This record gives sequence, C-alpha cells and structure tokens, in this order.
Amino acid sequence: MAISRRDTLALASASLAASSIPIIGARAAVSDVPTADVKPPSFKPEAGAELRVLRPAKFVDPDEVYWRQNTEKFTKETGVPVRVDFLSWEDLRPQTAVVANTGAGPDIVVGFSADPQIYVSKLVDVTDLATYLGAKYGGWQELAILYGTKWKTKDWISIPIGGGTGPVVYRQSWVKEAGYDRIPDDHAGFLALCQKLKQIGHPCGFSLGHALGDANGFASWLLWSHNAKLVDENGAIALDSKETIEALKYATELQKTMVAGTLSWNDAGNNKAYAAGEIGLTFNGVSIYYVLKASQDQKLRDMAVDTQHQALPKGLAKRSPMSATPMNAMVFKHTKYPNAAKEYLRYMMEADQYGPWLSACIGYWSNSLKAYSKMKFWSDDPKLAPFAGGMDTSYYSGYAGPVTPASAAVEANYTVVDMFASVVTGNATPESAAKRAAQQAARYYKQS
Repeated sequence: MAISRRDTLALASASLAASSIPIIGARAAVSDVPTADVKPPSFKPEAGAELRVLRPAKFVDPDEVYWRQNTEKFTKETGVPVRVDFLSWEDLRPQTAVVANTGAGPDIVVGFSADPQIYVSKLVDVTDLATYLGAKYGGWQELAILYGTKWKTKDWISIPIGGGTGPVVYRQSWVKEAGYDRIPDDHAGFLALCQKLKQIGHPCGFSLGHALGDANGFASWLLWSHNAKLVDENGAIALDSKETIEALKYATELQKTMVAGTLSWNDAGNNKAYAAGEIGLTFNGVSIYYVLKASQDQKLRDMAVDTQHQALPKGLAKRSPMSATPMNAMVFKHTKYPNAAKEYLRYMMEADQYGPWLSACIGYWSNSLKAYSKMKFWSDDPKLAPFAGGMDTSYYSGYAGPVTPASAAVEANYTVVDMFASVVTGNATPESAAKRAAQQAARYYKQS
C-alpha cells in the first residue's frame, strides 16, 4: 500500500493548525487533572531575557504544533522571546555534546534518558522547580525521579517532560489469522507467533540499527525478558552472563522471522513498514496508530481500526519489562537567563499547557507527573491503555545499577544494540559478542 506524503512519519512539516489536528479530549481534559494548592516559585525573567530551546523532532504532528503554540503563549504573557529548534533524534545527542563542551548555544536542551547525568556539572539545579511541580501534581512517576535526579541524591538536574514507550503494535486480524487472540507472554509462544506471521506473509519487524528509541527498546526487552542486565545493583558489569547468551540466541531465531532491512532501520523504519502493510507486528510508540487514525486515506483509517496494542511479553520477568525513553529538559549554566528558562519550563508543565499537549499526542508521550494519569483521554480509547503507565516502571536504561554518565554513554553508543546486531547477522557468536560488549561497557563505567 502506498503511503501519501501527508502520511509519511517524521518527514512532513509541522505547519498544521492546531484546529486541524485530531484531538481526543485535549482541552476539556484539563479539568480532570487533580492539583494541590501550592504557591509557585518566583522565577522572574531577567531584563532583556530571550531563550533558545533545542528539543527532539516530532513523530506525531501535535507534539510540535502544541509545543510551539504553548511557547507563543508564554512569549505573549511574559514578553520573553523563545526560539525552538526541533532536531532529529539521531542528531540530538551529538548536538547536545557540542552545546555542553563549548558552553554556547541553546539555553535549554530537551534531551533523552540519562543525558543529564553526562553533563551534570554543566547544568543549573532545578530542584526548586521540580519540588513545586511534584507537590502540585501528585508527585513524579518512578522513571521521572530516576532520570531527573542525580543518582542517590534529591538534587534535580533536569525536568522530565514525558516518556515515549513502545508496547507491541500489531494487526489484530493478521494475528488471529495466525491462530492467536492475543500476543503470548512467553518467549516460545511469541517466537511461534512471529514464525506463523511470516508463513502467512505478514512478518514482524524490530530495529537493530542505530535507532535511539526503537533499537534500544527492543534490545533492552531482549535482555530484561531473559532476566539479563547491563550491570548489577552495585554497578558491576553483568552483561557477560548465561542470561545474556540465551537472549542472544533467542534474538537470532527471532531475526529469521522478520522482514528484510531491519538492521538499517532508524526510528521511522518500522512506522513506514507497518503503514505500508509490509509487517504485521512491531514494538513502537503510538505514532503508527496516530498517523493511521488521522489519515485521509480510508484504507489507512481501516488499518487503524485493525491495529491493537499490548504490553511487551514478560518472558522470564515477573512483570512486563517495558520502559520508556524520557524526554528531559536541561538548563545549561552558560545561559544568561536561568530564571526565564525555569519559568518557561514551569509554564510548559502547568495543566493549561501540558494537558492539551499531552492529550493531543494521544499517548505518544506518557506523563511524568502522576496527576496527568487522571486525564480522561487515557480511558476514552482502550487502545491507549499500554501507553498510560509508560513512566510507571522499575526498568530503565542501565538497569539494574545506578543511573550515571556511564549508563547513558552505553545507550548513546549503542553498545547493547550492536551486540545483538553482531550475533543475528552471524558476525559473532553469542559468547564472543557478550564478552566484547561487556568489555566496552566496562570502559565507560571505568571512566565515570
């Protein structure tokens, strides 16, 4: 099935007017957010303040449209001009490193996951802002606290905006054609389903390319569902283990069931393949469902009706080992306007702005503050249920050890992803790949 220019993910411009975007309870839902009567901190913008913000590019149009709209409101109400630049996910981390190392550029960088841990010495402390937001909006989700604070302290070094989670996305009719009513929770059952999907011409597809969200998410699931982990609770490298070997062997069998080309997919690869009818199952955020649902093509809208979501298979884990990729706002010390920067982030996280943005994205970002879990749009569409608790999880990048610059570096350099890719392509044995990846990870942890 051909995908129209309008339907191509992450390539279209964000010129849509907010009124033209499909909305699920966006504005009305703000009243559903329970808040406490908490006095906001005073972040009076500095005289002549102006801000530059760098953040990830959108995968669903409302993410950018509402962010820009809220930014324009901020400028109108405060008089502080704000320039927002949206950068591709693959390019954001290298650019963040440039900002940190040169001490110049954007005042605020909205980065990913444990990135703030890498640059902690160059960031403005935002404990006062985080404390206020947590008190007003029912506290922070577990993953937000892990990533927003310096490890084993109460010092906030970033403001977690939200998290992108990736449950199973699948064509319900094709899964039923393969003989299943739902996605099996065990490894053997899940592999058998993927094998049958390939047999009937609807294979699965998971990225093991340098895709920040999709590939790291898939590789992490392979590890965690086999009870494998990067490091133990004390931060000792635990990657070279029998559990990791089993995960690598399983990944090799699963790769045989996939559509061709997954090893070169970026974060848009599986979206396009799914919308084109080339795959019937993947792990992904809500972006696939959103674009199908919003399409002007009736065939794609019918595909949305046939699309279902389910939490990732447990495998050997006690609960679904599904995490999220948090979007974390960092205020760099080189800014001349730290008060204006904090006020901007406060404004963007308040219900009048955050509520419409969150709900218009229909689950692409899971909320970082607990109160936003009460918004009605989460229950209006049952297909959004697996996205609602994306940041309410005990799994995280660098599990099960400390969140540090080392764990961030391992993820940023695709150490675990490349380990799996080397084995499924036959370029390494499970044993040699696990040993090499453990050695690479150890270098990052030794440097931290």
